[in-house]
Amino acid sequence: MARPNKATSVAELADHFRESNAAVLTEYRGLTVAQLKTLRRTLGSTVTYAVVKNTLTKIAAKEAGVTGVDDMLAGPSAIAFVRGDAVDAAKVIKNFAKENPNLVIKGGYMDGKSLSAADIQKIADLESREVLLSKLAGAMKAKQSQAAALFAAPLAKAARALGALQAKLEADPAAVAAVDPAAAPAEEATSEAPAEASADEAPAEAPAEATEAAAPAEAADTAETPADAAVEETTEG
Repeated sequence: MARPNKATSVAELADHFRESNAAVLTEYRGLTVAQLKTLRRTLGSTVTYAVVKNTLTKIAAKEAGVTGVDDMLAGPSAIAFVRGDAVDAAKVIKNFAKENPNLVIKGGYMDGKSLSAADIQKIADLESREVLLSKLAGAMKAKQSQAAALFAAPLAKAARALGALQAKLEADPAAVAAVDPAAAPAEEATSEAPAEASADEAPAEAPAEATEAAAPAEAADTAETPADAAVEETTEG
């Protein structure tokens, strides 16, 4: 390979490392051209599956600041540069490897860390981003519904209670006293007024009764009893 072409290849590989969310390194020994095309088509437009030269890839990884992949670059190598959901890409590669044993997962790179083949298998077993977002949205919607019901329940109960009270007051105005504590004292004050007035008038009438009672007593003192009259007649005789 001419030196200018090598430089171009290194630059392209370095750009792939920088622009990708993750990279899955594989060995493709024994796979046919048709099988490689099928794998690329299955991975979709967000994944670039490229057959690479190990030496150039090590240089490109170093330029892109990717570490921990040199040991994986041995034998025929092909890398899946993932710009979309790493879980979906890992699932496709894992399933394809089950059907085509010649595809061997070596490891990978994601979020600044190198991944082993076992790590890639674990990522492939995870739920995709779309599924997780869907579950999260469903959970949030359920929580919002529960919260709305929680806040609405006391308000609805209070509204029903106020409606029933209004209907009762419209049907029986006298029930206002039972509801409004300020109404009861006014009525009590009205009923106590005559009693207080009577109490105030009683002392004024008392002297007159006392005078009338005293009059017979004085008359009794001045009147002569029959015994006194008899004594007087005996004395005169």
